[in-house]
Amino acid sequence: MNSWSEMFQQQPIVSKMITNSIKKSRISHAYLIYGDKGTGKVELAQLLAKSIFCKNKQGYEPCQTCLDCKRINSGNHPDLHKIEPDGASIKTEQIAHLKKEFNYTGLESNKKVYIIEHADKMTDNAANRLLKFLEEPSQETTAILLTENSQSLLATIRSRCQILSTRPLNSKQLELKLMETGITEANARILTTFTRNLAEALEKSNDTWFAQARKLVVQLVEMLQNNRDEVPIFVHTQWMPHFKEKNQLQEGLDLLLVWFRDVIHYHMDDPSSIVFLHQMEKLEQASMYWSIQDITKHLQTIMEAKRKLEQNVHPQLVIEQLTLQIQR
Repeated sequence: MNSWSEMFQQQPIVSKMITNSIKKSRISHAYLIYGDKGTGKVELAQLLAKSIFCKNKQGYEPCQTCLDCKRINSGNHPDLHKIEPDGASIKTEQIAHLKKEFNYTGLESNKKVYIIEHADKMTDNAANRLLKFLEEPSQETTAILLTENSQSLLATIRSRCQILSTRPLNSKQLELKLMETGITEANARILTTFTRNLAEALEKSNDTWFAQARKLVVQLVEMLQNNRDEVPIFVHTQWMPHFKEKNQLQEGLDLLLVWFRDVIHYHMDDPSSIVFLHQMEKLEQASMYWSIQDITKHLQTIMEAKRKLEQNVHPQLVIEQLTLQIQR
């Protein structure tokens, strides 16, 4: 994320709040930026640091080409200090070293910026040491605390920071981020249907259970079309053994909902909304087998099955009734 104009697309509210303070020269002595992994917290901190140090910025937008901007990009700016967990936690010694740096004048100006990633992982002693810094802020110093869990920080630390909450990524933003990690567009599209959290999506992308669940959904739909007599055996020997827990069965039905919605999108010639991108041939076959009216009924039937599961109706009975109703 190289500019505020780009960041506005991802985090408009937080970006507006920070850039307004930059324009008015009212940068806070301490910020607490919290939100899910992948929502741009580190990028926000980097941009804020650039806007503080850049001598050629236009309004609030750093130039990206001066020595200060380049040093921040490379992690070598002498007056920008970063702290990350040393192992499982941020330790007292790390904050003590930070305090030592606080006492020095900036090497190239009087300004200093500190970014503490995963601030919630500070030990109690480390957090209390940091609190002392925040209680006596220097006018030329800006501390930026980043966390996914702001409630784990001391209330006294939170009270001394301007708190900024990043919002979850929308599906398209998350899809692009997943593709940047090497995940295919088809898989990214499915993952973003089930979560807006980057960490959860990445975990799900490596989940063999979820991959198999997707295959079983496609197999079930094919059997409902072509091998109807074998559906009860399939449900008993493959579907139920895989979807053992109620939450797993709900996820299986969610995948089935996505599949049938895709068939409607295929009927309507709306490929941009299709989730099962790698199953276009099978979606075409399904669209020839079921009309939009049929699909609409099936979607209602699946939703009713989900409600029955929540009411603790026997899971296998629910699935058997569901498949019978779809076959009518």
